[in-house]
Amino acid sequence: MTDLAAAGAALLGGSVRLSHPLGGGDLSELVLITLDDCREAVVKGGPAPRTEAAMLQAIAAAGAPAPAVLAVSDEVLVLERLRENGTLGRAGASLGGALRTLHATVGRRYGWDRDYAFGRVAIENGESDDWPVFWAERRLLAHVDHLPPDLTRRVNRLAATLPDRLPHSPPASLLHGDLWSGNVVASGDAVTGLIDPACYHGHAEVDLAMLTLFGNPGRAFFEAYGPLEPGHGERRPIYQLWPALVHFRLFGAGYRRMAEGLLEAAGA
Repeated sequence: MTDLAAAGAALLGGSVRLSHPLGGGDLSELVLITLDDCREAVVKGGPAPRTEAAMLQAIAAAGAPAPAVLAVSDEVLVLERLRENGTLGRAGASLGGALRTLHATVGRRYGWDRDYAFGRVAIENGESDDWPVFWAERRLLAHVDHLPPDLTRRVNRLAATLPDRLPHSPPASLLHGDLWSGNVVASGDAVTGLIDPACYHGHAEVDLAMLTLFGNPGRAFFEAYGPLEPGHGERRPIYQLWPALVHFRLFGAGYRRMAEGLLEAAGA
């Protein structure tokens, strides 16, 4: 039994009978525990459990599926174990409806009430009333001190064009913030939970761009989500560049070509 399993069990007021590690946690440790009274839960470590708990609760409050927060401390997050025996291919329509519901919740400003992080890469969420400024300053220029000089120059050039390329004030939709297939849990043809969020309020196309960066959710997803805004194809590489830069910083040079390709697609 690991210290993480014991900490999760203590928060639930029980004792661990069984525990085993779960895959999928690139940046945080995950363990499934079964208590002596047969309750099950997923226990997650990480630097900001209370912030993640608030994000999951915001997703659930919007009416989208998310695991229930069973307990949380400054070190540990304890979550409901979700049903998981499906694939995104079968649950595309369910995901489209869930994301449409999530994005219908709109905030007053772009950003979030606190910063977050992917591992050692900070996510700056300071709020703004100007969407192109938010995307330029909080999502692109925030990386330039950590990039090779040639990429820095190209990111700077792209950021300078955003007032003419992104809508000034789209609805400040509630975003998952790290939406890829690995953060969607499905059972059969239904999505049972959106997990590992990095929430903030912003242009809904950001989640769609991330979801299509590493795959295609399929026709049923887009039919269920609804019509996309004119010009979404031109904006997609601008929005996909942020996760590409994050991956480059976290996982190394293997993602440089992705970032360069997106800069080229965005005309930078």
